[in-house]
Amino acid sequence: MSSDNYRGDPNDGGPLDSDDWTSHIPESVYDAIREREEDGEGEHDQAYYDELLREELEEHARLHESGDAEGLELEVLVEQIPVRGTEDDDDDDDHPTAEDGEGNQLFRRIVRIVGNGASGVGLSQRQILALLRGHDLTDLIFDDAEVDEMMYQRRTNRQDPDRFPKVPSEEGRKLMESGAFGSFDIRDRRHKDISRRILDRELGLGGKAEQLRNRGMMLQQMLPSSKPEMIIQYEDPVCCGQFSDDGNFFYTCNKDFKVRLYDTSNVYDWKYYKTFDYPFGQWTMTDADLSPDNRWLAFTSLQPEVAIAPTDPKDTGDSYTLNFATGHSHPGYGGGSFAIFSVRFSGDGRQLVAGTNTDSVVVYDIETRTTLHHVHGHNDDVNAVCFADKMSPHILYSGSDDCTIKVWDTRSIGDGRPAGAFVGHTEGLTYIDSKQDGRYILSNGKDQSMKLWDLRKAMSTSTFQSTNPTAITQSPDYQFDYRWQEYDDSRWYQHPHDNSVVTFRGHKVQRTLIRCHFSPPNSTDSRYVYSGSADGHVYIWNMDATLAKTIDVQKATESATGTSARLRTRRYRMHSFENEWNTIVRDVGWHPNAPVLVASSWHGSANDTGTASVHGYNDADDEEDGEDSEDEGMAMGRVVDEKLNVPRVAVGGWRQRYM
Repeated sequence: MSSDNYRGDPNDGGPLDSDDWTSHIPESVYDAIREREEDGEGEHDQAYYDELLREELEEHARLHESGDAEGLELEVLVEQIPVRGTEDDDDDDDHPTAEDGEGNQLFRRIVRIVGNGASGVGLSQRQILALLRGHDLTDLIFDDAEVDEMMYQRRTNRQDPDRFPKVPSEEGRKLMESGAFGSFDIRDRRHKDISRRILDRELGLGGKAEQLRNRGMMLQQMLPSSKPEMIIQYEDPVCCGQFSDDGNFFYTCNKDFKVRLYDTSNVYDWKYYKTFDYPFGQWTMTDADLSPDNRWLAFTSLQPEVAIAPTDPKDTGDSYTLNFATGHSHPGYGGGSFAIFSVRFSGDGRQLVAGTNTDSVVVYDIETRTTLHHVHGHNDDVNAVCFADKMSPHILYSGSDDCTIKVWDTRSIGDGRPAGAFVGHTEGLTYIDSKQDGRYILSNGKDQSMKLWDLRKAMSTSTFQSTNPTAITQSPDYQFDYRWQEYDDSRWYQHPHDNSVVTFRGHKVQRTLIRCHFSPPNSTDSRYVYSGSADGHVYIWNMDATLAKTIDVQKATESATGTSARLRTRRYRMHSFENEWNTIVRDVGWHPNAPVLVASSWHGSANDTGTASVHGYNDADDEEDGEDSEDEGMAMGRVVDEKLNVPRVAVGGWRQRYM
């Protein structure tokens, strides 16, 4: 056998025709083989030429690594490789597309060039890398999106590992000590249990100030448990759920375009009393809000109409709609319309404000049923709006996917100029909530962080325009899609113009627009901030960013034996992962006067079903480090349907044990 005829088969090591891919190995390699052959005697078998080729390729790798040789022209070689199909393939399959695995086939052939398949002896990893170094194969093996991702990772991986906000936060600690977020006793180094505090209260120990402080500290310790008091099952995901300001009723908005109201005047004995439909809804419900007097509920879908319904149990009237598109058109959505993501009543109840997918804020007058202002104040969707103070209709906030919060004065909003801005999130915002004191605001962001802001530290409009902080968050290389991608912490960085006060981390803001809130003053002494999470938990933080507690909603709902059986009898049975129980806590409502919260969640392998799980304080729980210690056999409360009926027998023979 002559070296002129030697060709290695990439599949079985046997000879191929001279026009095969190995003909593109540099002539210098074959010249070296011929010289060594001339020095030898007689015919040589296949293994001999395998070994010669391996040795010469290894020598090229060594020379290339030391800079003494030009190296192999792999870039030319791989462009000329004909990708071979099977014998049964048609001619059209000889050059498969990327979808057919061209990158993988190409990689296998490159590996076989530098490794001898017949003898099983190949180049080392170091030598292979030396061969490939300097030859850009990126465009041939990876598509544009993969290239962008690799470039982004290459930059972010060099970031400072200590760039994350310090916990506990010094600024947050100052807020706790200031009394703005509940009682704080720096002298109380020893943690008193609630029974001791109750005894102190009954005995009237201490002065008036001490008694008030003791009451506040007692409220702060009464955090709800992971063990649910009740689980309300729905056949569709729960988009949002909140208590009224007086705690007398609770509402849920579901993806089936229905709003359900429950009497919670006795929070431990709920009563269902009313359901409203959103007419002509599109895809899902997006938001709801109560009027200041709690008499009316406004709710929205991905449409320009806002539905209004009475909350009085004795009022049997239907809901009616207000068209926010009056005098406005947007050709990019719904045939000249737009979608509403968020809606809020003004402090006087006379106006409604909405955030839309046309990068705008809409101010609507309820009495005249006309749109007063339609301001395009952002560069992306406006996912959330809220007022700074329920007692005032003037100061308004809007949070957007452009990573900013804008501050508006409704008296001058018509000129389209914001009064200020908050900058610090590096991904879009999902929700904002006001403490209703005209000062503090809370936001959730797709950068997996929640931030506390102080209106006094808002960036001025002139500074915002001169610094252009949104340019930093608009990466040309990569855009994170929270709906299906997992967030990589290597992407997280501190915004250079961040004017937030405290940053909270640990939860997952993915899959949907996860919501966050301030805890109520009467039931928690205003001590905490909290959020839902895509990992099936409720996260509760102290103001210094330390974690006060997590509530495991996924475990609570999954361990309800009948819950899974009943909810898996509908359309989601078609999914191959029907035994997988995923939970996303989208919203959390905390009762204003009792240590009870309700987690509004999505469940199932495809998140096609929902629950509202009621969690109350349980003094029998042994809690340490902010988490419940019960890991086995979580006790359950009642499991009921959307009208609070207790099923006698559920699908699969499961019998309801909790009556």
